[in-house]
Amino acid sequence: MKTQFTTYIRNLQNRITSGLEQEDSVAQFQQDSWERPGGGGGQTRVIENGTVFEKGGVNISEVFGTLPKSMTQQLGVQHSDFFACGLSLVIHPKSPMVPTVHANFRYFELYDDNKNVVDQWFGGGLDLTPYYLFEEDAVHFHDVCKRVCDKHDATFYANYKQKCDEYFWNHHRDEARGIGGLFFDYCRPNEKHSLESWYAFVSEMGEAFLDAYLPIVQKRKSLAYTSQQRNWQELRRGRYVEFNLVHDKGTLFGLKTKGRIESILMSLPPVVQWAYDTHPEAGSEEEKLVTILKNPKTWV
Repeated sequence: MKTQFTTYIRNLQNRITSGLEQEDSVAQFQQDSWERPGGGGGQTRVIENGTVFEKGGVNISEVFGTLPKSMTQQLGVQHSDFFACGLSLVIHPKSPMVPTVHANFRYFELYDDNKNVVDQWFGGGLDLTPYYLFEEDAVHFHDVCKRVCDKHDATFYANYKQKCDEYFWNHHRDEARGIGGLFFDYCRPNEKHSLESWYAFVSEMGEAFLDAYLPIVQKRKSLAYTSQQRNWQELRRGRYVEFNLVHDKGTLFGLKTKGRIESILMSLPPVVQWAYDTHPEAGSEEEKLVTILKNPKTWV
C-alpha cells in the first residue's frame, strides 16, 4: 500500500499544482527537493506573488525511521519504527474575498522489530478559511465533500464534518479557524472497510479537491476590495498562524520528528497582523463571519 499511495500523491501533486497555476495565469510553482536526516524526504512546491495566490505550497513527503518517545505517546502506539507519506497543501490568496484553503492526505505504517507491519492507517481532510463569508461558497465546498463521502459510507460526512469542526478549533480564542470541511484520522482496516476501501475513499477525496476549491476562486478573485478589508484579512490570518503553531498535530509531528522546517512552516501566510483587543463592528460582514466561527453551522 505504501508504494501505491506514494505514487498516488506524486500524481496528485502534479494535478493540483497544474490546476492552480492555470487559475493564477502568472505565477508558477517552484520545486525544492529535500532529504530528511532520519530517513526519507520530499518535494516542496511553492507559489508566490501571483495575481491570485499570494503564497501557497503543495508538498509531498515520504519519511521513515524511529519515532521519538513523545510521538509514540501522542499516537498511543507501542512500536516506534514507522513510514509516513502524504500530500499537504495550504493556499493563501491575495484577495480577502477568496478563502484560504488547506488539505492533507496521508498514510502511516508501524513495524515490529522484524520489519513486519503491525499497524497502518489513512488520515486527512480539507477545510476552508474565508475572510468574508459567502454562504453559497460554503455550501458548495461542503456539498463536494458530502458527495464523495456518501459514495463510500452514509455516515462519513456527518462524522468527519463534526471532527473537522472540533479539530480546527482555536481553544484559546473559543472560535473555529474557518467554516470547516472534513477531518478523518486513524482510518484502519476493520470489518466494514478494508485498507483498499480506505484508499479508494481518501484518493477520491484528493481528486475532488480542485472541484471543491477552484469554482470559489473563479467566482471571487475579481471582486473589488478595500484596504480596510485587506487589513481584516491580515488580522484573521493571525488566527490561522496561532492554530498552526499551537494546536496543529501535523506541524507538531513535523517538528518533533525533525522534519524540514521550511516545508513545515510553508503553511504560514506572508503578511499577518496582530492588533490589541480588536472587535468587528456590530452588524458588519466581519461580525457575520466571527458569529459563524463561534457557532459552527450545518451547510448541507
